[in-house]
Amino acid sequence: MYYALIMISVILFGACFTCNNIYQKIRGSTIKVSIQFSLISSFAGLIVLLLVNKFKFEYTHYTLFMAVFQYLISIGFTFCSFKSLGVINLSLYALFSMLGGMVLPFLQGILFYKEPISVAKAICLVFIVAALLLTVERGEKSKGYIYYAGVFVLNGMSGVLAKLFVESKYPKTSSAGFSILSCLVSVVLSLVLLAVFFRQKQTPKETAKSLCSALFNGATNRIANYVLLIALTHVESSVQYPMVTGGVMIVSTVISYFGKNQPAAKEIASVGLAFVGMLALFAIPI
Repeated sequence: MYYALIMISVILFGACFTCNNIYQKIRGSTIKVSIQFSLISSFAGLIVLLLVNKFKFEYTHYTLFMAVFQYLISIGFTFCSFKSLGVINLSLYALFSMLGGMVLPFLQGILFYKEPISVAKAICLVFIVAALLLTVERGEKSKGYIYYAGVFVLNGMSGVLAKLFVESKYPKTSSAGFSILSCLVSVVLSLVLLAVFFRQKQTPKETAKSLCSALFNGATNRIANYVLLIALTHVESSVQYPMVTGGVMIVSTVISYFGKNQPAAKEIASVGLAFVGMLALFAIPI
């Protein structure tokens, strides 16, 4: 059942990838746009999570601290993502984002939570890294490495933070309570930042398309992260995050079939490698 929850989150994350790209192309990549995107998407996520949790609200000081930390990571990741998407193509952006999202939680589970290193995990890691490297295209612009590094580290830190919250012994809320409080903190802090520091700065106008992409992103992303938090209490992070990385690659490729840019042969090959890597987690008993 928990593997099924992970696969649901994978499908939702694949849709979020597309929404980020749409929003950046319409509105640009300034810090104010990043905060506006966070405000809209977090508001949508808050409404959806409150409905799912039957408007139950939970609070502890530790959960609030982690929610603020999560907000800082989220804003930084959104800003670096928009900056990166303005320079490099989606495949290279995906490489930095998903590799960070897999490697950091994977190492965290092995190094700090004594999760065992198995043959299946090692094979899965090798195949998914190979799949990600296969998506890199030659001739990419070399500027902006600070943003690429930001995408790698901050997406990975999101998974690290989730593991820290799940394993913490401090008084804390449920996974749903943490997700709801994170959305509320994001909405409040985004409003404050926009009103105090960015009120006079002009940005490209919001369009119906960009607004819908931000709202859809917020709803799907928050549900996906909420589902992963539930699964993380029963599935090792060194298993879960390679599954998410390989799965998002597959979903993104399927989605691309319905767009203007059809996947190239090497992208299909990379999906095949990712699938083999994920299959190793289930087929290899050691």
